[in-house]
Amino acid sequence: MNLRFVEAFYWVASLKSVTRAAEKLFLTQSAMSSRIAALEEELGVLLLDRRDKQFRLTMAGTRFLVYAQRLLELQREAKAEMGSSDALAVSLRIGAIESVLHSWLIPWMEQLRTEHPALALELSVETTPVLIEQMRRGTQDLVFTALPATADGVRSRALPSMEMVFVGSASLHRRRRYTLADLAELELLTFQRGSLPHVALLDLFRAARVEPRRVHTISSVSAMLQMAQGGFGVATLPREAVRHLFVVADLRELPCDARLQPLPIHASYRSDPSAQAVETVMRSAQAFVDAWSAAREGTAMGRQRTKPPQGKASKKSMS
Repeated sequence: MNLRFVEAFYWVASLKSVTRAAEKLFLTQSAMSSRIAALEEELGVLLLDRRDKQFRLTMAGTRFLVYAQRLLELQREAKAEMGSSDALAVSLRIGAIESVLHSWLIPWMEQLRTEHPALALELSVETTPVLIEQMRRGTQDLVFTALPATADGVRSRALPSMEMVFVGSASLHRRRRYTLADLAELELLTFQRGSLPHVALLDLFRAARVEPRRVHTISSVSAMLQMAQGGFGVATLPREAVRHLFVVADLRELPCDARLQPLPIHASYRSDPSAQAVETVMRSAQAFVDAWSAAREGTAMGRQRTKPPQGKASKKSMS
């Protein structure tokens, strides 16, 4: 039995589409259909119900799906047991939101390249809804988003969240501390309409019974940064995604008496019974982000311990 044909059937059944499975395996739709037809001929049964446009497995297809997964897992185990040269000599499609890109994604990918030099990466940077849809369709292997992807065969893990802060032009916004009422008088910039940061920002003002003058929704971190730097408004952004720009750009964090809701980060991936690459990369990402987050927390605690007492600071400033 040709395991490439078995793999083709597995992904057609998992993604519920010949077209999506063909995209997943980098095949033409006709080549994918030919593999399924050859497997059906060898088994002597129909695996797909082709009577209408709605995707359905036959009863035989449903039963064979269990065997297909076991066969692919057995192939993976055999390769590992026999010392197959490099389990990660594959191409992996990774998607991430901009907040992750501007924080820990690049240093993690550099580490991953060192650990697995044979691994080829395809990186896409999109919004959470786009990446979740791509994961559902099978055109991404691993995505880092603000919401978990939910689909058959997709697993999700929560990663450390990102602290959100108000960011504005250092030359225009010089107050030591702001209230929500102060910020409500300014032009506010946040993520796309309906996103978690957008909804959380509106809820924050609503809970304080303060009506912001105007809230602009923007899907690009880079665009928000440039607009904040140019004085267009005050942006709500993950601190770790922009902290490195405070020194070189005309930007600063605007301390506020109210805290923004942290941005949750989830890793979603589709398990592949024929290869362990995705699980290996996922473990690498989890370990890196946990260490990165712990290091940032340690640095923040260190800064707090080295701050002078408030009373002494105020006396010194008065002298």
